[in-house]
Amino acid sequence: MRLHLASGNAHKAEEFAALAAAAGLPLEVVSAQAVGGMPPVVEDTGTFAGNAAKKARALQARLPAGAWVLADDSGLCVDALAGAPGVESAYYAGPQGDSAANLRRLVQVMRDVPADQRGAHFACVLVLRDGTGGEHVFAGRCDGTLRAAPTGGAGFGYDPLFVPAGQEQTFAQLPAAVKGELSHRGRAWAQLADWWRARA
Repeated sequence: MRLHLASGNAHKAEEFAALAAAAGLPLEVVSAQAVGGMPPVVEDTGTFAGNAAKKARALQARLPAGAWVLADDSGLCVDALAGAPGVESAYYAGPQGDSAANLRRLVQVMRDVPADQRGAHFACVLVLRDGTGGEHVFAGRCDGTLRAAPTGGAGFGYDPLFVPAGQEQTFAQLPAAVKGELSHRGRAWAQLADWWRARA
């Protein structure tokens, strides 16, 4: 079955395709670029679940009847910043949504925060809209800490700063399979995979 991802982010499409393959689910994950791009969505709900639902509905509205859509909204919540950047993670450095600029800003904002106060967690909410418009919501979280400087060349976004609990390497250093098991997105996906198998 084809699963349309409500995102033009190629990294996310690749990550979800890998998660589907690892879970043994018969899903072909395709990004919104395959159907002409993601329609404009104002992510103004103030919650990960609300923003994901808006994106899923927007893409499904331009697809043929019966199409399935998956949207995610995720972000980094930093303890010392009262949960920021949170739902604004993609736009932390401005409306252009530049990942490198977002990372630089976070490094700068956190530069004087001591090591024992650098707790953070990644959060992810997946909204799956089935072919009849039903919505199914799955959430995942990964706790960890932030490095003082980016380390590692893999991953994307804030991955080079974030060290998941129990690990010594950042998400940008860990093998993809390990990240898939530990990550907020991987944990939300595990719930979706369990639901998918139960409905079969």
